[in-house]
Amino acid sequence: MKLLIIEDEPSVISLIQRSLSPGNEITVAMDGQSGLQMCLQHDFDIIILDLMVPLINGMEVCRKVRSANISTPILMLTALGTTENIVSGLDAGADDYMTKPFKLAELEARIRTLTRRGKETEKEKTVTGLRIADLIMDTITKTVTRAGQPIELTATEFRLLEFLLQNQNKVLNRMEILENVWDINFNLGTNVVDVYINYLRKKIDKKHAVKLIHTVFGMGYVMRQTYEDPK
Repeated sequence: MKLLIIEDEPSVISLIQRSLSPGNEITVAMDGQSGLQMCLQHDFDIIILDLMVPLINGMEVCRKVRSANISTPILMLTALGTTENIVSGLDAGADDYMTKPFKLAELEARIRTLTRRGKETEKEKTVTGLRIADLIMDTITKTVTRAGQPIELTATEFRLLEFLLQNQNKVLNRMEILENVWDINFNLGTNVVDVYINYLRKKIDKKHAVKLIHTVFGMGYVMRQTYEDPK
């Protein structure tokens, strides 16, 4: 497996290299500019990206990588761990977000999950679409429409909507959503799920009489067709 580490702390680089070097090919960039160039010029299986790197910060590196249509899984590894930081990182195109200090066992587990999910995505060619009411998702072209009108979603919003559509009429708690949409265990004190549910509601339900995303108080969220306003 080929890994790119974009990180400027020598101690962190050394720690990751000692842990991941056996059986893997590791490349290191100590600033965002050189890291971005490596992403654009070479193929990697996973990118480990710090937010606070010199020249170009990690958030901008992530955006530029995604704007170049590079789908390599990106794991953000940073000391910035607020809900706002997490949401911003995922919106920029990251697949996972891990805060420092971290445990090597958890880092290795998340890398395995990201690479496995990437391989599974390549194989997913049989299911072409999901639907509820007049909301249609094409999982191949990654497009969503409602009442024939296109809806622009971020990668994270798309994954969340896909999971809700796959589990119509089933109440999903926050932990289930975190584990299946992000494949990670965020601190339960964060409200990242609630933030993204609200994002989806604004894009999917706000202008329509038929509401699709609902809160089940004390339990979680459910996608179902009803004329009642979500609370």
